[in-house]
Amino acid sequence: MMRRRLCLKAALASVAALSAGCTLGGVAAPAAAGAVKKADVLAALRLANDYWQRNNSPALWSFWDVAAYHTGNMEAYYLTGEERYRQYSTAWAEHNQWSSARSDVKAAWKYTYGETSEHVLFGDWQVCFQTYIDLYNLDPAKDPRKIARAREVLEYQTGTPNNDYWWWADGLYMVMPAMAKLYKVTGERRYLDKLHDYFLFADQLMYDQEAGLYYRDAKYIYPKHKSSNGGKDFWARGDGWVFAALAKTLPYIPQDHPSRPLLVARFQRMAQALKPAQQEQGYWTRSLLDPAHAPGPETSGTAFFTYAYLWGMNQGLLSQAEYAPVVKRAWTYLSRTALQPDGKLGYVQPIGERAIPGQVVDQNATASFGVGAFLLAAAELARFLDKQTLS
Repeated sequence: MMRRRLCLKAALASVAALSAGCTLGGVAAPAAAGAVKKADVLAALRLANDYWQRNNSPALWSFWDVAAYHTGNMEAYYLTGEERYRQYSTAWAEHNQWSSARSDVKAAWKYTYGETSEHVLFGDWQVCFQTYIDLYNLDPAKDPRKIARAREVLEYQTGTPNNDYWWWADGLYMVMPAMAKLYKVTGERRYLDKLHDYFLFADQLMYDQEAGLYYRDAKYIYPKHKSSNGGKDFWARGDGWVFAALAKTLPYIPQDHPSRPLLVARFQRMAQALKPAQQEQGYWTRSLLDPAHAPGPETSGTAFFTYAYLWGMNQGLLSQAEYAPVVKRAWTYLSRTALQPDGKLGYVQPIGERAIPGQVVDQNATASFGVGAFLLAAAELARFLDKQTLS
């Protein structure tokens, strides 16, 4: 009897905590009332980025996990003008000699999965080009060394007859923005034309017309692969890569380019599809349509979605009336639960390619790419708040 009374008392205390806007088991309560303030967003951005840079040397490799962080760090720089952010990415680029996978033997270049020097055409080695191009554009002298490898690799790649380079969802984020940025630098339209061809291949391979979402790759297409409860299994970070890739690429696509209508349509359809999958506490679970498959919050996918929603609203491609509440809930989770008081960003699913039942993703789970996604979201939210309120 005593044990039952203690359990009841604990349950009532838990309900009270949630009602008060506290957290339970590390998961935030639903979004609290009140407008989001730009000063608070900037403080969260600085807290997260300063923690990361304080605890991680820029002398790390140029592979996707680290390079994805730098795409967020550059947005933090553009927003704040904080010179040390730019210097951090510059030091990283210099450490990697403004290069990617290092092989110079083009006949040996591969685009299957691989972490070796020969996997030059594998997109995970190409996301670094986004930051190299950004730093080149910021350089008054326009040192060609900074984009020489990007040009060499992508000029070679777009010169081949192959269109199947983006065979996994992540690849769209890794390379689409780099090709679009390189088009802006060079004015060479073939970068956009090949981007269109590559996207069509990826779209036909991984896009589910009914769900409006992308499978991570061909291994996960329904009904060949199913979630724990027998449904379609869309991986949150995988769709986060795609949604964010569209947001990062569309600014460079001219209105008259044939790729633009499809990219816009997919972007808007993803926004619709993701909205009902958001959990009450503001996050998205790792398996988007089957929360019970791998329950609990996941920060990297949530942050990428938040960024893309905000970019879409900022550009007039998404309805503020429809999606601002989605962003408010997501930011409440990101800033109050995922972001720890010391600046560590938690609940980031480790490196992988799917939602894994039973995998522990808690407040101590962090990663470079998750921080990069958070910085993208925070920077875009600050821009949104320059013109609008979020309450």
